Amino acid sequence: MKKVIVIGAGPGGLTSAMLLANAGYEVEVFEKENYVGGRTSAIKLGDYTFDRGPTFLNMMYLIKEIFELTGRNLSDYVEAIPLTPLYELVYADKRFTVTSDYQEMVENIRQTFPGNEDGYRRYLEETHQKLKTLSPLLQRRMAKLTDLFSKDALRALPELEVGKSLMDKLGEYFNDEELQLAFTFQSKYLGMSPWSCPGAFSILSYIEQAYGVYHLKGGLNQLTQAMAKVLEEMGVKIHLNAPVQKVIRVKNTIEGIRLKNGEIHHCDELVINADFGYAMTKLLGDDGKNKWTKKKVEKKNYSCSTFMLYLGVDRTYDLQHHTILFADDYEKNMREISDTKVVSKDMSIYIQNPVVSDDTLAPEGKSTLYVLAPVPNNTSGIEWEAMKEQYRDLLLETLEKRLGLEDLSKHIEKELIFSPIDWEEKINVYEGATFNLGHQLSQMMNFRPNNQFKPYENCWLVGGGTHPGSGLPIILESARISANLLLEKDKKAVYAVKELPKEVAYDLNAPVTPIV
Repeated sequence: MKKVIVIGAGPGGLTSAMLLANAGYEVEVFEKENYVGGRTSAIKLGDYTFDRGPTFLNMMYLIKEIFELTGRNLSDYVEAIPLTPLYELVYADKRFTVTSDYQEMVENIRQTFPGNEDGYRRYLEETHQKLKTLSPLLQRRMAKLTDLFSKDALRALPELEVGKSLMDKLGEYFNDEELQLAFTFQSKYLGMSPWSCPGAFSILSYIEQAYGVYHLKGGLNQLTQAMAKVLEEMGVKIHLNAPVQKVIRVKNTIEGIRLKNGEIHHCDELVINADFGYAMTKLLGDDGKNKWTKKKVEKKNYSCSTFMLYLGVDRTYDLQHHTILFADDYEKNMREISDTKVVSKDMSIYIQNPVVSDDTLAPEGKSTLYVLAPVPNNTSGIEWEAMKEQYRDLLLETLEKRLGLEDLSKHIEKELIFSPIDWEEKINVYEGATFNLGHQLSQMMNFRPNNQFKPYENCWLVGGGTHPGSGLPIILESARISANLLLEKDKKAVYAVKELPKEVAYDLNAPVTPIV
């Protein structure tokens, strides 16, 4: 029985361990922290519980599928709560609610952006076909140039919208820029402005509206807790407080790992779920074999970072589960994050208020507010330690004024500030780029680090820095791709990939009745 070591107990590493252990491999997981989940873990501040990173859970069909592949039922481990509505968008002079209910969505568009109702229908119809065409690219290996000439890839080529930005694409459906932005804000989590992000990513907002957005009772951290429970049932050992110092190599073969305490562990196969830039520069390094030298890693395009406030508040506010507040000049805000890399005074902010869906996260009558502001990554040279308190105050002031969160600063009982420097120094996120490598077409598919990490014969990558990209469900898909490549190498049966679910949340044939 082959021995597989997995570095990192994030969702990609845990998924890999589940699939490989289920296939008969002896698996051990090594995690530097004293908890599992990586960025998909919990933060406890007194009686308040927060998700550290991801709070949007979509593509639930894929997450269920991963558990089913190991003979498990996801609902036996977590309680999924569908969100209605999905989220609220806040502009300078209006608010707009996004829902997966077709009738409500059309009526919301009619009231807020009249004349765009038919464009919304066309968006749903055409983007569904786009997703069906592009999905195979997100579910298969992309290791060689010839993979770009497979039937699936050639069929998908027109849908990549080469030369057309996301805003260009949304302009084909909607004549109001603010409504276009309602379908594009997800792009900044790919490290890109919607004015430069490829039009192919119109599928991101569609996936939410077609298949829903979910919360897990107790937080999204419960997903990785569930994976750890499955691994415990399988007899897989997860070593916590076990930071890896180096990967041991002989020529083109990985022999094992050396922990910071000096222990050496042998393996036949190695799965790396550490942050990509960190793994290349710290765990592997320049050994004459690894083509990802420090200089090459530095030249790649990375996503933005995030400035985080985790606030335990002694009251409740009238907020949706998810709220996105747009900067008054959103395009300028995007340029400042990605291009000029300066701190925006007119910032965009995401706020999660999960107690409206889950009363287990805070004491009765109180709230957990998760506040995220996209900011430049650490290539900017911004001195966050010197200015984080000032930026924190500006965020709170903006929330009080723009969202009407009366006297928010006076109601904070517990608080944690997490800056881009913290992401890099405490969580080993390269340059604090919270969403990993950017998703320009030059860094997608086979142009992204491959799942089988050459030239090493027995090294596999999973996570946001490898194909197919970042985002919680997509990271799980990267783990399946890597596991299947290993299984294929060992001439074992691979895990099948289901087609997209035929049922979607909306009904285009439903009559639309004006809401009074």
